[in-house]
Amino acid sequence: MGRANQLLTKFLLLLFMESDEKIRAHIVSVWREGGSFMSIGGKEGMLFLTDKHLMFVRKTERMKKWWKATVTRQVVRLIQNGDVMIVHDGYNEDDLKIDLENKKKSSEVTFNNILNLKIEKKVWGNVLKMEIIEEGKKKEYQYAVVQDWVQYPLKDPTRFLKVNWNSFVDFIKSRQQITE
Repeated sequence: MGRANQLLTKFLLLLFMESDEKIRAHIVSVWREGGSFMSIGGKEGMLFLTDKHLMFVRKTERMKKWWKATVTRQVVRLIQNGDVMIVHDGYNEDDLKIDLENKKKSSEVTFNNILNLKIEKKVWGNVLKMEIIEEGKKKEYQYAVVQDWVQYPLKDPTRFLKVNWNSFVDFIKSRQQITE
């Protein structure tokens, strides 16, 4: 029975990501807000760019200790360089497949379902705005990388980073297949 469960788990993991797909960018401490009129607040998570997909994961199975250290290293790196095309040690494609199992806490979109991408430079930080087709509906999201958080009464970003989204956008656009 244990062998059958292992095979079923491997099969299910292949449904979320293709086996040859690699993580090209992994950004932690990302704040995502919906662009619709009725959207309230945002969600914290990780933003992934793979060979074929853009993914947002709100809950990870990684340990809290790993998360805090990774966020600190990322903030230092992004202040020095700004380019979001980074991949973190201690998290790989297998970890991503496990996190993608929780469909309520993750979303995945192929590059061809991304209708529009644009970068907005704000006084407080740079935002990646995106229009996508998700579950058959057109949705808008904006993503920003957070530097600091307030924990009470609710977790909310207090400072954002001015990051360079250009290579991220270029990567997606270079892999989209334009059909009209």
